[in-house]
Amino acid sequence: VQLQASGGGLVQAGGSLRLSCKASGSSLDFVTFGWFHQAPGKEREGVSCMTSRGSTIYYADSVKGRFTVSRDNDKNTVYLQMNSLKPEDTAIYYCVTDSCAPDRKDGIGRISELTGVSGSWGQGTLVTVSS
Repeated sequence: VQLQASGGGLVQAGGSLRLSCKASGSSLDFVTFGWFHQAPGKEREGVSCMTSRGSTIYYADSVKGRFTVSRDNDKNTVYLQMNSLKPEDTAIYYCVTDSCAPDRKDGIGRISELTGVSGSWGQGTLVTVSS
């Protein structure tokens, strides 16, 4: 499957953006779908993870209540609605298949990146939140 992410841009703190990730070559029904972001100088972190057919969606605690994942099966597209954006949300956002799992560390809910799997990554879209 090939993924094409879009929708990034510059927004003020407290604003909203909606990212899109369109898949081609295969249906998203049978894959786990994740959003990750990587801030400047930091490691890539998981934002959300949706199980196959969208049956369950997990969010990192850092975005829970602010970000929402949805999907349009007809368009084979997954969306990441980001509200109440903060400067610390500034990052390149990536969509990926089959490479995420919910996790918990030190009492904080996270989304882990699975290694050794053959997931597909989108090219990334830059989100910049100004203070």
